Amino acid sequence: MFRSQSVRVLLALAVGLAAGMTLQWRLPAAVASVLPAADVVGTLWTNAIRMTVIPLVFALTIGAVAAGGGSAELRRAGTRAVVVFVVLLLAGGVLALVTAEFAFAGYALPAEVAERLRGSAGAAAAAPAMPSLAQRLLDMVPANPMKAAVDGALLPVVVFALALGFALKQVPAERRAPVVEAARGVADALLVLVGWVVAAAPVGVLALALALGARLGASSVGALARYIATLSMTLLLFTALLYPVVVFVGRVGFQRFLAAAAPAQALAAGTRSSLAALPVMISAARARLGLSEAASGFVLPLAVSIFRVNVPMAWVVGAVFLGKLYGIPVGEGALAGLVVTATLLSFSVPGIPSASLFLLAPVLVELGLPAEGVGILIAVDVLPDMFKTLANVTSQLTAAAIAGGPAAAHAALTPTET
Repeated sequence: MFRSQSVRVLLALAVGLAAGMTLQWRLPAAVASVLPAADVVGTLWTNAIRMTVIPLVFALTIGAVAAGGGSAELRRAGTRAVVVFVVLLLAGGVLALVTAEFAFAGYALPAEVAERLRGSAGAAAAAPAMPSLAQRLLDMVPANPMKAAVDGALLPVVVFALALGFALKQVPAERRAPVVEAARGVADALLVLVGWVVAAAPVGVLALALALGARLGASSVGALARYIATLSMTLLLFTALLYPVVVFVGRVGFQRFLAAAAPAQALAAGTRSSLAALPVMISAARARLGLSEAASGFVLPLAVSIFRVNVPMAWVVGAVFLGKLYGIPVGEGALAGLVVTATLLSFSVPGIPSASLFLLAPVLVELGLPAEGVGILIAVDVLPDMFKTLANVTSQLTAAAIAGGPAAAHAALTPTET
């Protein structure tokens, strides 16, 4: 059991919180000497996460866009699918705005506890003024992409990578191929590096949790439980709302979609992997839903590769929680901007556990929140991750049903399998 990385991270979280709370309760004089060392270890691990984000997203985006292609039918199906992806991502983000604001309304830590957390992260002093909508739009297109990367501004880097990727598609194949292969090679190497950082997660989480437990005391348990419950319920509610979408937009019978999705959902929740459920989804899309080859053979693999509907929900709930935790207000305008940012960046999330949370670190800094909070979110991500994968798989099947086209949708209304 202890070979499981998730178990090791959870154990590190529990030990760190217990040790920190015990220090504050029984040995308060020792807290001042232990916290600096814990902060150093936790910050080193957080910095290791942050250093991979910009180059990884840049390389993945260029490789994915520049290598794209296919027949006219596949392009049409892909275009419809991307529209569905964006709509569902934005809808999930809006739902999270509502549920998170409701769940954390009136929630606040004791003033002295919040002050200790703010002082430890230096977040209150570093919190930037939120730019206007016009300034946000201007910042999306970087005048200097290198400066945007150095500043950790992720969205402008993604916009530049998208533009460069589409430009490369217009370059002759023999000249484009080496650039695409180089981007893929860099991305593969960075994923190996991310794997090393993930392997060190128990040490980083132990240090972060010890510091958090020492500063929060017993209130840390209730705060984390509220976050886990809020995110899990938001994901579960979104998954349930996908069924009427399939019925009314995709024109697929409720019982038929329920029967088709259930095996993939069970496999996804157990393995916490959309990729593991892909063969079952393809089989269900063809045999039970009667979807076209374009939908089952192209849209579904595309969706599993780039469509992770949980990202805006996880980011919004995480940002609201961390704002309450550190006593740093995050305005509604900033949260709305976060939904848009999460929607765009979700297409670059690599297929590794808690990958979207790795990308969240520099975004938190832009919101005036401490990047170290990502470590806490990663540590408690095991239970929410089951609901994340469940939402991902259900939304991927939903997108395939809608993007399959009218003919495929009508076929789905005719029983092909009992």
